[in-house]
Amino acid sequence: MKEDDLIVSKTDLSGRITYGNSIFIKMSGYSEQELLKAPHNLLRHEDMPKVVFKLLWDRIKSNQPINAYVKNKTKSSDYYWVFANATASLDSKGNIIGYYSVRRKPTQKGKDAIELLYKELLEIENRDGVKEAEKSLMQKLDNLGTTYDEFILSLQK
Repeated sequence: MKEDDLIVSKTDLSGRITYGNSIFIKMSGYSEQELLKAPHNLLRHEDMPKVVFKLLWDRIKSNQPINAYVKNKTKSSDYYWVFANATASLDSKGNIIGYYSVRRKPTQKGKDAIELLYKELLEIENRDGVKEAEKSLMQKLDNLGTTYDEFILSLQK
């Protein structure tokens, strides 16, 4: 990814892709036809802890934006890291009608820190489940005296 690249995608309420900009399509390795109507988790890399997506979906389903570092898998099983902002798409009455995400190149500092954290969270998930991984993440943040949002944003500076 280039410094000024922005990857944009939109999904319906069930997470199926309804739009992807040209950079999204190119980075994924899929054609636009392969992506449209496909579940967005088609790009989920196995190194990504489920707890991160739980946090993401909990937040955007309640119309709260969230930032996250995400490792995406390409069609050829390669990968790329992004710093993502995900939020709900609303109609004129304020009803959630879908979701969208804008991603940019992550900082090296952020990527390095998050890779270690995600590895630890995955180990906890595999051993004890997603709820325990979430408890562990929240305890780590509490020990640091920060919120999830403050922590994630601090890594992107």
